[in-house]
Amino acid sequence: MAQISAGDTAFILVSAALVLLMTPGLALFYGGMVRGKNVLGTIMQSFIMIAVVSIEWVYIGYTMSFGPDVGGVIGSFAWLGLNGVGAAPSTQYATTIPHIVFMIYQCMFAVITPALITGAMAERMRFAPFLVFSLAWTVLVYNPVCHWIWGGGWLGAKGVLDFAGGLVVHLTSGVAALAAAIVLGPRKGFGHENFMPHNLPMTLLGTGLLWFGWFGFNGGSALAADGIAGTAFVATHLAGMSAMGMWVLVEWIHRGKPTTLGAASGAIAGLATVTPAAGFVGPNAAIIIGFIAGAVCYYGITLKMRFGYDDSLDVVGIHGLGGILGTTCLGIFASKAVNPSGADGLLHGNPAFLGTQIFGVLVVGIYAFVVSWVILKAVDMLMGGLRVSDETEIQGLDLGEHSETAYNR
Repeated sequence: MAQISAGDTAFILVSAALVLLMTPGLALFYGGMVRGKNVLGTIMQSFIMIAVVSIEWVYIGYTMSFGPDVGGVIGSFAWLGLNGVGAAPSTQYATTIPHIVFMIYQCMFAVITPALITGAMAERMRFAPFLVFSLAWTVLVYNPVCHWIWGGGWLGAKGVLDFAGGLVVHLTSGVAALAAAIVLGPRKGFGHENFMPHNLPMTLLGTGLLWFGWFGFNGGSALAADGIAGTAFVATHLAGMSAMGMWVLVEWIHRGKPTTLGAASGAIAGLATVTPAAGFVGPNAAIIIGFIAGAVCYYGITLKMRFGYDDSLDVVGIHGLGGILGTTCLGIFASKAVNPSGADGLLHGNPAFLGTQIFGVLVVGIYAFVVSWVILKAVDMLMGGLRVSDETEIQGLDLGEHSETAYNR
């Protein structure tokens, strides 16, 4: 019989708290990068997800994602409203901690994922349609993909691996961000005005909170206080620091000056990219993954100018591209010597696993983009438009949508 471990339980509770901290950290990260007239509106879009998604998770989200499998596609409603999810351990998931602890840890992942999308729609989306989109997206995109990979679904059965959310979190949110940027259209002045961040110290503070929380995000995904958690913890830090260094170096060469925004963006790119691989690769592979992320994601964010879509805060180039890179790199660098429960990748004599990971990227990317597009179009039609009025966009979302200002001056 499964036995509860006090150490594992304490570890996952702390990890859940760390992952929760990432959402206000993200709010600060995004809030510092927008113009001062939109800072509260941007922060609110992330922060409110704690309430919206937590309610959804309790009543239908958890059972859809992790409930008993139905045809490999979705979880059944056996655990509707957390029925049967209590203090005893689950027989399927994390068998050394209470089932309800596993549930709340996974809840924090569900909370931050739609919050990530908000960076692409910053400074121009109405709050009410945003709430409806986020709720519908969580039900129709996050929950099914989570089940496919982590909940006993068909992609996991095919051997697709995702340690802590490269596909489930970063790729889904990244391609949804691309759909949102295209459907919403660019901000007024995009390509002509310089949308300078209004408070980079706020962004750096958010970066620090995200980096801190990421140790719970990746380390906690071992679901036990063990060697795999330690491996993931180390890989997380090494990828974050190497990506930050590489981004700053490339930026310095390309633009002539290193920037604090570049350092923050590089760190987040590395942390996002190593997420799917953190518990399956060693320290040297994590550093290489970080270097790749820093260079590729730097150039990835320039695509929005080339293709003309206004991804306000670079969600596509950092999280979407990072999810693709990390999942693919896992197919290259994974080693059973690091984690016997994982797989050997291309460099360890198993090229088929790289193909499996690429298949996972294609399936999740296409599904998430198409469904996100459909939800956005439906909400636009049913709620009289996604965008704020021209007057509100010029005035700013803080006053126009929330009747408040961040700075009284």
